Amino acid sequence: MTIRAGSLDRRTLLRGAIATAAMGSFAVACSSPSDSGNDDKGAKGKTSANNPFGVAANSKVDAAIFNGGYGVDYVTYAGNIAKEKSNGLDVKVKPVVDIAPELQPRFVGGNPPDLIDNSGEDQIGFLGILDQLEELDDVLEANNYEGKKIADTIYPGIKGPGTFKDKFVGLNYVMTVYGVWYSKTLFEANGWTPPKTWDEALDLGQKAKKKGKYLFVHGKEAATYYRTLLIDSAIKEGGDEVRLALENLEKGCWSHPAIQGVIKVMETMVKEKMFVPGGSGTQFQKAQAIWSNDQKALLYPSGGWIENEMKKATKADFQMTGFPSMTLTGKPKLPYEAIRAAAGEPFIVPKKGKNPAGGKEVLRAMLSKDAAANFSKTKLAPTIVKGTVPADGYGSSALVSQTKMLEAAGTNIFTYNFVEAYGMNTDQLVPWNSFLSGDLDAKGLTSALQKISDKVREDDSVDKIKVS
Repeated sequence: MTIRAGSLDRRTLLRGAIATAAMGSFAVACSSPSDSGNDDKGAKGKTSANNPFGVAANSKVDAAIFNGGYGVDYVTYAGNIAKEKSNGLDVKVKPVVDIAPELQPRFVGGNPPDLIDNSGEDQIGFLGILDQLEELDDVLEANNYEGKKIADTIYPGIKGPGTFKDKFVGLNYVMTVYGVWYSKTLFEANGWTPPKTWDEALDLGQKAKKKGKYLFVHGKEAATYYRTLLIDSAIKEGGDEVRLALENLEKGCWSHPAIQGVIKVMETMVKEKMFVPGGSGTQFQKAQAIWSNDQKALLYPSGGWIENEMKKATKADFQMTGFPSMTLTGKPKLPYEAIRAAAGEPFIVPKKGKNPAGGKEVLRAMLSKDAAANFSKTKLAPTIVKGTVPADGYGSSALVSQTKMLEAAGTNIFTYNFVEAYGMNTDQLVPWNSFLSGDLDAKGLTSALQKISDKVREDDSVDKIKVS
């Protein structure tokens, strides 16, 4: 999980998967007079197997791409492929940081870009523009440039995060894999193995103390990374009933036995001083460097972005490697290999763009093996396209481990979105920092988290969608 603006800008963790009231505020602004009487979708070419969307020869695509941690060059790369494959398609990529403020006037004016990476802290609420977006089912049904049906080349569950009111309108391109990270070099030197259960993690913590090290470290802005670790472990232990209780803000959801079991182990770790002290007063990247550079802590829970984020503050030959979150017992409802993984960076194609067919063609190019491999090589992150990361991970041990975790998980991949959807993270940071510092016990943490969920549930001004 990620909680600071910069991280959300980079990963965008599917905030649109559950609608919030904030999303609705964009609806009024975007219901412009130009919504009617304009069915012109620009020049059209003849559809064929090689031109499934009917892109006109030598037409142009206006692409507005969020300029976050991934930059925009990967879309430029895909645009060049599309130009070669699609009879001269000219893709103009414009970097944008503040998506909603900059693009809202264009939606209102009826002249939005042909393709948008709807990402970042100022992401446009999907419900507000839902009727103005092309459905993207045909993109997945089309063949890629290698002649294979795109739907057969991507990881399962990709449609879910970009589907709103049964309309698939957001194609999320980047896979974010969540897990626990460690130095393979350090572990091998000490004869340690990554823990599979929380009891094994406790045992590892004792071994770390004997070496003058700690098990975990946290930073003040990222204390809720341990909430993510808690929830991931609890869902693996208790199954869908844990996930659905949290997603639907049920009364007493934080008191589920699986959640409480993990919280109590964490509490023991805090009491036994297995966390680097002072984390609640340490900036998150400095705290992460205590792990990645100083190696005072053995483990760190994070998403797969961690290697790229800390590449300038990681000890040489660290060999950053990830493994799935620990299970509470040896008989969880989901196997140890189960992981939380989610597709992010949602791309949309507005209906009223001058060339929506061209926008879809750029997506088709992005989903080619060439473009997907280029992204992974340059950004050290997997896309939704399977089989595009080589065995050596382009020299990235973290990328290799992400791919291995995805393959090992198979269909046992889950995600949840209630924290981002309802904007709970800022409130949750307070009790989590107190808990990890030893100033709040397990009971106090549970109570604080439940109050935050209850407040959202009981607020009639916040739209809620039942998750099943």
